[in-house]
Amino acid sequence: MAKRKGVMEGIRIMNDLELSEYRQALFRMQASLREDIILGREGQKTVELDQQSVGRLSRMDALQHQAMAKASQSRRGLMEARIKAAFLRMEENEFGYCTDCGEEIAPKRLALDPTIPLCLSCASG
Repeated sequence: MAKRKGVMEGIRIMNDLELSEYRQALFRMQASLREDIILGREGQKTVELDQQSVGRLSRMDALQHQAMAKASQSRRGLMEARIKAAFLRMEENEFGYCTDCGEEIAPKRLALDPTIPLCLSCASG
């Protein structure tokens, strides 16, 4: 990672209260995600293909529902990894700084999603 600008060059340093608020937001996201993961497991169960119990279209609907549930679970797994990475950046005193260039991530951007690892410039490419 590139070195960050010094305080003398105008970098705003996140205070403990702001960091605590982001930490609490991450804890809330993590708790909600865990609930969603538990609920999402129901939709991933094996689809019964007994032709006597359901018609062909109902089986197709059930298979589609199962595929959508698996895709949702995959997205939840990715979000869980992002939350863990944000907590790790907090432990390493790197939270709020771009993982590519080292510049500060805009506070409004972090307020929308505290798992964001990149500044707007790096995220835009």
